[in-house]
Amino acid sequence: MNIWVDADACPGVIKEILFRAAERAQVMVTLVANQPVRVPKSRFIRMRQVSSGFDVADDEIVRQVSAGDLVVTADIPLAAEVIDEGAVALSPRGELYTTANIRARLNMRDFLDTMRSSGVDTGGPPALSQADRKAFAGHLDRILAQHKGA
Repeated sequence: MNIWVDADACPGVIKEILFRAAERAQVMVTLVANQPVRVPKSRFIRMRQVSSGFDVADDEIVRQVSAGDLVVTADIPLAAEVIDEGAVALSPRGELYTTANIRARLNMRDFLDTMRSSGVDTGGPPALSQADRKAFAGHLDRILAQHKGA
């Protein structure tokens, strides 16, 4: 199993959780971004910079991901694509995307996009909370434990 991170918008505290998990579980974590991202020296952590452009990092993750990998992203269309590839998708807020819930998330995203296009201010997401961090770490630990037991 590899962990792929949509790193352009991933909060620093989530990256730190992933860095510690990479060392502890000895699993490869690859951050993919349009700009350089600082990563600690580790044989389990790497950074892959892609060219700038719409969805370039997302497309790279989809090209590289394998069934059973974990992708950390807040991008719902990317989560849907990697789920279709047999990977697991987890948001930085600790929401596990599944085949059972991803279509509803896509529909809500599209609805909010339409509202924003019509001039409605839908606001942004709230700041990452301690509960979000805890939910993320909990799901990550369970996924890594399942991988170790497989």
